[in-house]
Amino acid sequence: MRRFGTRGPVNPEQHYIVARTEELTEFIKRVKEGRYIVIFAPRQTGKTTFFQRAVAALTAEDLTYFPIQLNFEIYVDCDLSEFYDSLTKHICKEIERVFQTREEELDEAFKHFLDNTQITNHLSMMEFFEQVQRFLKAGENWQKVVLIIDEFDGIPKSVLKGFLHAFRHTYITHATLQCPHSLGIVGVKNITQLDYDRSVSPFNIQDDFALSNFTLAQVQELFGQYTDEVGQTFDPEVLESIHKQTGGQPFLVNRLAQILTEEMNIPKTEVLTMTHFAKAHRLLLEEQNTNLSHLTTNIRRNRRFENFLMRIALYEEGVPFTLRNELINELATYGVLTRGTDRMCKIANPIYLHCILQAFKPLANGLERDYFPEDTDGFQYLTDTGQILMERLLDNFRDFIARVGFKILQVPETPQEFIGQHLLFAYLDQFVTSINGTMYMEVPTGRGRMDIIILHNQRKYVIETKIWRSDRYYAEGKQQLAAYLSTEGVAEGYYVVFDHREVPKPHTETEIINGMTIRSYVIPVVQERPSRSVEQEVLDLLDEPIS
Repeated sequence: MRRFGTRGPVNPEQHYIVARTEELTEFIKRVKEGRYIVIFAPRQTGKTTFFQRAVAALTAEDLTYFPIQLNFEIYVDCDLSEFYDSLTKHICKEIERVFQTREEELDEAFKHFLDNTQITNHLSMMEFFEQVQRFLKAGENWQKVVLIIDEFDGIPKSVLKGFLHAFRHTYITHATLQCPHSLGIVGVKNITQLDYDRSVSPFNIQDDFALSNFTLAQVQELFGQYTDEVGQTFDPEVLESIHKQTGGQPFLVNRLAQILTEEMNIPKTEVLTMTHFAKAHRLLLEEQNTNLSHLTTNIRRNRRFENFLMRIALYEEGVPFTLRNELINELATYGVLTRGTDRMCKIANPIYLHCILQAFKPLANGLERDYFPEDTDGFQYLTDTGQILMERLLDNFRDFIARVGFKILQVPETPQEFIGQHLLFAYLDQFVTSINGTMYMEVPTGRGRMDIIILHNQRKYVIETKIWRSDRYYAEGKQQLAAYLSTEGVAEGYYVVFDHREVPKPHTETEIINGMTIRSYVIPVVQERPSRSVEQEVLDLLDEPIS
């Protein structure tokens, strides 16, 4: 039986796999046209798998194409001499492997050449490929070399410029026996990021190739293969939720699938439902897998990332997506940011947003004991049948913010403009954990919206948060929430707006909007600590002896 794969390249014999038929067709078309193709995308997005399948499909279709596949990951700490010495051996072995795979004899003269050649720099590399092409030519027929370089980011700095110039020269000369005929470069960083001296890139002939995340149809195709083999089916809402939460990111899609089908020990006769999905989602967020570990590491590389990411998630105005901006470029390279349909920056998927909030949330904010009044606990916010009394729970959060006052400004390492969202996230997270529920994020269409979804006892609760902008935006937000509730099949929703104005106007109301019940909160956020004199008066009172 095949499995869902998350460890390295996947193949159709061992794993369920998305066909990517249209992308493969387009890639093969460009190879035949002799293009020099580059694909730079975040790690664990299926690049290596795609190129391996593309090469296999190309050679199965037409044996006149001769693939040489390399991997530069091991060269990252090499100098120029070590790089070209190892590269020579690597290429020669690959050429011999292709002949063996095709069960063809390697010409003695060609074998002698491979055994005795040595590439020493980019100039001798050009001569090497020219000679290889001569050996691959037989009369009027000749095989076309397709060179694929995976993990291109590992190329040594001392080699990069000459290496790229060599292939640029090969491409622009348009020789009859151009070798390689087509070049595929695969990596995480793009050419301009690798051009370490910041000069004009020597590889301006590249043909960028976009390899997008899975669509909903592709997620359904992937899980459909499992159902066809095993017989276990999924509630359609589960597949929609998997796609929505992962944004189609290949690793996350397959990891959720592994948890659902292999690790939760659900009988194969059971339909996988949203209850199963909620547990799998929680397990994914709690584990330390490579994808989420890399995410956390990357967003902590720069102290400016926190404020920047929170602004993207929570502000109506949005931030235009441009790779010319250093912060955006770096976060896009890590797979954290992507371009939204409105051409604004968008956090790649709700799972990443959840992890971003967790990463920047202080381990302890010092206010945990103040969340609930004395002599109460989370279970007082549940009905006898286990339903969450969400209005009561959020009323208490509103009152908690009022109770602690300026103390919220003492929460460590948290930008004040986002303190409301941080505290709400921490408050709900603690409560949901205490009742063994599940909480996750959703980022619906429309900037400045962050929806918190709570699943408990087979019921869904939707809480939308925003930062106050104006009366108009406040009213529009309620309309947006009503529309979103309708699509989610939920009749009630909760709207929490944090008011940072110097003269805030706290407000709580319940309305029926387009048939949906919406409970709205405008919660003031203290702008500054009391004056030193007031603080000193309090301290003086505390220091006075008791009479």
